[in-house]
Amino acid sequence: MIKGVAVVLYNFLKSLLGFKKNLFASFVKISVVLILLVGSKITAFSQEYSNVQDFDFLVAKVKAVYPGYRDKVTPQTRPQLEMLEKELRRKIAAYPDSCKFYMQQYVRWFKDFHLSVRNVSNNNQVKEKSAPNHRYITVNIDSLRQQTQSGQTIEGVWRIFDYQIAIVKDRQENKFYGIALKYRNAAPNQLVFIFEPTGIADFELTFFPSYYNYAPTKSKASLEFDNKILELHNDTRFVRATNSKEFDNALWETYQPKYPNGRNIFQFTTYLNDSTFYLRASSFGDSTVEKLVDKHWKEITSRPNLIIDLRSNDGGSDIYYQSLLKLVYTNPYFTKGVEWYACSDNIKLFEDAIKNKEINGGDEGIKATKALLEAMHKNVGGFVLHPMMGHDRAVTRDTIYTYPKRVGIIIEETNGSSAEQFILSAKNSKKVILFGDKSTAGVLDYSNAVQIVFPSGNYSLRFPMTRSRRLPENPIDNKGIAPDVRIPFPNTKQIYSRIDDWVYFVKSYLEAVR
Repeated sequence: MIKGVAVVLYNFLKSLLGFKKNLFASFVKISVVLILLVGSKITAFSQEYSNVQDFDFLVAKVKAVYPGYRDKVTPQTRPQLEMLEKELRRKIAAYPDSCKFYMQQYVRWFKDFHLSVRNVSNNNQVKEKSAPNHRYITVNIDSLRQQTQSGQTIEGVWRIFDYQIAIVKDRQENKFYGIALKYRNAAPNQLVFIFEPTGIADFELTFFPSYYNYAPTKSKASLEFDNKILELHNDTRFVRATNSKEFDNALWETYQPKYPNGRNIFQFTTYLNDSTFYLRASSFGDSTVEKLVDKHWKEITSRPNLIIDLRSNDGGSDIYYQSLLKLVYTNPYFTKGVEWYACSDNIKLFEDAIKNKEINGGDEGIKATKALLEAMHKNVGGFVLHPMMGHDRAVTRDTIYTYPKRVGIIIEETNGSSAEQFILSAKNSKKVILFGDKSTAGVLDYSNAVQIVFPSGNYSLRFPMTRSRRLPENPIDNKGIAPDVRIPFPNTKQIYSRIDDWVYFVKSYLEAVR
């Protein structure tokens, strides 16, 4: 387009000057200046137009996919939202470099943590994200174990408790592949990480999530502690695997990261004395808590007091706290399920996931997804109950355990989503007392979030697919769940594996109750 404008200017000047060479030459500099000025204006206009398009896409997509839109955009609030849209569109046109900031302002209006705008770092992410299958690499474990023993490079087998990854070098490119042996939701031999060296022991890190419709993320990693620790900065760490799982786990537990994740609250259990057992459940993202409860079942059920520490637990999946609900149960209660928003985008997401073989849970997962899709197709644009799960129901259990008699649950402002659902269910028990200094995050009314990438490839929109059937009578969003007892001490930010004042306060409180 700039080239076309330059040609027009050139022809215009030639005709104006009647091909007078000396005069034309004197105007060359003027024409170049004009071309540069017009070119810069066109570039600015193109950026402005692209970002306004991104904002228009966001507004339209939120209206189409957000299950809380009709609840929150009422005749009373609509003028306020429309005024905000108009103002933000004007600001984006004037300041296109701040587009993401203004789009975040827009989604914050809905006051839902599950609704957010994120950066997509480059177009390669979009290509990787839309690829139909994950990448798989077969590894030679025997050869890798030799690399592990030498410990000179990043190559080898690395462990986080029961999880293991193999890291191998690409002999043609200067990069290393992190391949799942057993890692979270990844299949064996699935590519999970790429490490690209930036120094002797430093790496640019790319992480490839196993969940469908999630883009790879960028971070940094480094070898630490004489190459025995691989830190994923601000996240987690791996231990170079030895022949002793006990040694590896002990090293993982006691090593204090150079690049901490902000809280460093690790999941573990211990008995504080003959009366009180302690469980730190900092995530419901996998089966770790269930395994800890099963492993220490006799110790837990032989003591009158149980402390469940939920600090840093921002959710996960409801299936990973069912053992805890069994322990705290005292009486029947009624629980509300969720409704799935049957919009065309959600239908397509599930259909694509089936087509691309990205459904977790094998045949049962596919069966459940197809059953939900069938219900959605019958009520497009409305809300549907999952035919196989998630209905309103009365919870009645066969067993009420004598011990623990009293259960103290430590909560805080980071608790959201499935963590709040656990707290809400546990509150029905006569055994349970909630401890903390603030209410929980209030992120539960709209849940089961996924994300889609904008057509421009610059941003992604994360949004929930379900709405709680507690609404509108009993909302949790934006107010959270308050503690029954306020802890008077400040919260510990880097607790690692230590027991702090909060735990001792709850212990003393429970042991004083008669």
